Amino acid sequence: MKTNCMKTNCRIGLVLMLGLFSLIGFSQETQQQNDTIVKDKKLFLNIDIINRYLWRGQCWGGNYTAIQPTVEYEVVPKLSLGFWGTTNFKNEYFYPDGESLYKGYQEIDFYISYQINDFLQFQIWDYYWPSVSRVEGVSNKLFDYGPTSSQTVDAMLCFDFSEGFQYPFNATISTLIGGNDYRYDSNDNPKRNYTTYLELGYTFNLFENSSCKTLQNIALVPVAGVVLNNKAEYYNFADYDRPSWVNLGAKATKEFDLGKGITMPLSLNYVHNAATANTDFFGKDFLVAGISFAY
Repeated sequence: MKTNCMKTNCRIGLVLMLGLFSLIGFSQETQQQNDTIVKDKKLFLNIDIINRYLWRGQCWGGNYTAIQPTVEYEVVPKLSLGFWGTTNFKNEYFYPDGESLYKGYQEIDFYISYQINDFLQFQIWDYYWPSVSRVEGVSNKLFDYGPTSSQTVDAMLCFDFSEGFQYPFNATISTLIGGNDYRYDSNDNPKRNYTTYLELGYTFNLFENSSCKTLQNIALVPVAGVVLNNKAEYYNFADYDRPSWVNLGAKATKEFDLGKGITMPLSLNYVHNAATANTDFFGKDFLVAGISFAY
């Protein structure tokens, strides 16, 4: 009787072991399939809907809702090409009183990015922001990089330690290397300015252990951004003769997984432009709310 029980227990144990190995094998196969899907994904799509367009403390298009699509394609590992655009669907470029308060605003950007290592990325951006209507003294031609053009080339180094590192810092060094970034000497001769912008941020992951799923994994990122040499007056709403802290604030983000590779981040961003001059048009304090859909 003891022997039969032992045989029975052995059979049961063997079945359980086989079942366990099968489950592990299935789990590994499923994970490998998921990893392959993520690895093979080369096209990334995103669309942002925000209550106003704010770039480095600069308000473009007034207090009107803007839609901003992004399309990015991975050419080879670490190297990607992308497109970004924004529009607020307004046609007027100036207010009726003739003051240079921009109402309609459109922008089309192309970029290339290369991931140097886990935390450092090099990017080149081509900004093209033609006015909606013809403005005297401003060229709307594409591929015009002269002093009166509506196009600029920006070279950036982006440091990101927000994931997998002990101190989740992020930083950006941006220098304009082409396009209408010119200052003028006493004889009105244009000279390239190489306007440079620096930004530093830190990521706080809040409520990670909260029992309320709605509060879990909210990211809060305070930032400080400064324009070092704005003599070309490229940053309209900044100081022209000194370093200008145009982008001081904090952004809170919460991401929701909608399934099938689609996510929906919600964001709320407070920005203070601390420039001492040239902020009369739109003020110094901004609150930008946004919803995004990413695939």
